[in-house]
Amino acid sequence: MTERIYYRDAYVRSFEATVIEAQGNKVYLDRTAFYPTSGGQPFDRGMLGGLVIEDVVDEGERIAHVVAGELACGPVTGKIDWPRRFDFMQQHTGQHLLSAVFAEQFHLVTVSVHFGDEAATIELATPSLQLEQLSAEQLERAQERANEVVFENRAVAVAFEHASEAEGLRKASEREGELRIVTIGDFDRSACGGTHVRSTAEIGPIMIRRTEKIRGNTRVEFLCGMRAIRRARADFEAVSGVARAFSAAIDEVPGLVTTALERVLELDKSRKKIAIELARLQGRELYHATEPDGGGVRRVKVTEPITEDVRTRAQAFTSLPKAVFIAVWENPPTLLVAASKDSGVNAGDLVKNAVTAQGGRGGGSATMAQGSVPDRDALQRAVSAVERSAISGQQSAFE
Repeated sequence: MTERIYYRDAYVRSFEATVIEAQGNKVYLDRTAFYPTSGGQPFDRGMLGGLVIEDVVDEGERIAHVVAGELACGPVTGKIDWPRRFDFMQQHTGQHLLSAVFAEQFHLVTVSVHFGDEAATIELATPSLQLEQLSAEQLERAQERANEVVFENRAVAVAFEHASEAEGLRKASEREGELRIVTIGDFDRSACGGTHVRSTAEIGPIMIRRTEKIRGNTRVEFLCGMRAIRRARADFEAVSGVARAFSAAIDEVPGLVTTALERVLELDKSRKKIAIELARLQGRELYHATEPDGGGVRRVKVTEPITEDVRTRAQAFTSLPKAVFIAVWENPPTLLVAASKDSGVNAGDLVKNAVTAQGGRGGGSATMAQGSVPDRDALQRAVSAVERSAISGQQSAFE
């Protein structure tokens, strides 16, 4: 069994231990201060016997340490990456506090937690009837309440109690036997094996960042301590940059951005309308610049990406009498055929037959169809088949 030093003192930064078993780069100690991945909290990093810790795994009665090398059995010194450890102590204790606040203020239960290197999250059970409870105002209230408790500098204590005697837990534990109980003043009691700070003041500021719906629940992203300060500073710099671009005060940014976005959308709508009209004009001009064949049919082939602009040109070209328009592009291998109703060509059947024969897919209406094939060679064969069928062997009419 591995003695877990962090259970009783999360502030131990270095420790002496004995390697009692070694399996390649995996070693087992008689005691350790390294926290293994558990309860949504990632494992501690640091050094063991001068080697970098690559993983710490909870195997029940004992803890495995994976290091960048091999260690022999015997005495060894472990050193915790303290800034990282303390950061996660802040996030984990902040999570307990925030979960307690959501329970106190809105009767919402935390069903899962996750602590990442960039942000931490709690997932709240929010039945459909309560989903709208998490408004911006309520999230702000939860954040204020959590920070009120932080400022009160309430003690965070760890105790061990038998499961049958542990009362007043925020969430009932499914474990039996001895439980490790983390208590925040008279505000929260939770069974937890993670690392925590000694008082709420050490959590530092708590910032709720955003929420999202997931599996019928609501996920809340938050930051504590220096993470919150760094994020607030980054947000300030970002908004300041926008304010400078507008030559305006920071408080004016939201309104200015909204107005600018509305203007951009209006301009984009106008641009698209103009682009459509231009494509239609180009299609009609192309039609009149194309000589009809012996049967009076005007045929054209273009090689360019098959975009909405190309489709609009094709429609304009074939909206006039006796016209066939083919567009080809190699990346990805794509083929488009448009045909006027009096051209004698059924675009849908033509494309479907040509691409299917080459292992591709496609189809459409009698006047416009599009298909794709696996590769360039298949595309060339499909195009040749389309040209032969469309002009009865007069392939040169498309050149």
